[in-house]
Amino acid sequence: MLFPRVLTAVVGIPLLLWVIHRGGLPFTVFTVGVVVLSLHEYGVILCLGRRPLQTWTAVLAGGLVALAVAWELHLVPVLALVVVGTVLREMASREHSLDRLGLTFFGVLFFGLTLPHLSLIRDLRPIGEKAAFLLFVTVWVMDTAAYAVGKAVGRHPLASVLSPKKTWEGAAAGLAAAALCVLAIRGAFLKEAMTVPQALALALVIGVLWQVSDIAESMVKRAVGVKDSGALLPGHGGVMARFDSFILAARAVFYFLVWIGAGGFS
Repeated sequence: MLFPRVLTAVVGIPLLLWVIHRGGLPFTVFTVGVVVLSLHEYGVILCLGRRPLQTWTAVLAGGLVALAVAWELHLVPVLALVVVGTVLREMASREHSLDRLGLTFFGVLFFGLTLPHLSLIRDLRPIGEKAAFLLFVTVWVMDTAAYAVGKAVGRHPLASVLSPKKTWEGAAAGLAAAALCVLAIRGAFLKEAMTVPQALALALVIGVLWQVSDIAESMVKRAVGVKDSGALLPGHGGVMARFDSFILAARAVFYFLVWIGAGGFS
């Protein structure tokens, strides 16, 4: 299955880099689209695992929350609307299920409140494009390093129950790759935005939360006994699996960059 994986990367990576470069509405549409497709896959796998979910309510509510985050709107009324909507939807159903209500709302928050921070990172001034580029490239490099090292010399499971193929050796390789990648991109494009210690701290944030995000997505799949979240991206699985590394990392990276004063909003 190597050819479909490579073909998807050859087509997808340049397209993604172009969207990052454009920023603005195209990148916001991209991030909200990732949220919506991830929530749809989330609904599909929960239904396959015979777990109740308000799939289309989750998709619509998650898209609304994602837009609110990406456009920097006040979240309290949006979340209040989502709570009211999901509760009313459950009240209108024939069988009232607290599990379905809880799982629906969890999905909305898990994807809708996290992934849109990619748009916030891209909107940071003056480093948005470079910061978004740094995050995506670092995650790609980490994925490759962790997979290669884990497959070659991995012996010690990182999370044997949730993700049996992940190893401590692969995780260490991914973390080392993150440090090298962030330092290289910082040296080339972001010398004025952050110091070397700050770059190393950023690499640690990305490296740790990349792994935790990946395992969190695996936890969802394991909980319902499903191996893959989807097949929309040939050779890579579903959108949810392809962007799982950003679920926790994007939010943390955004606040880290704001905290160190690397960027802001104009």
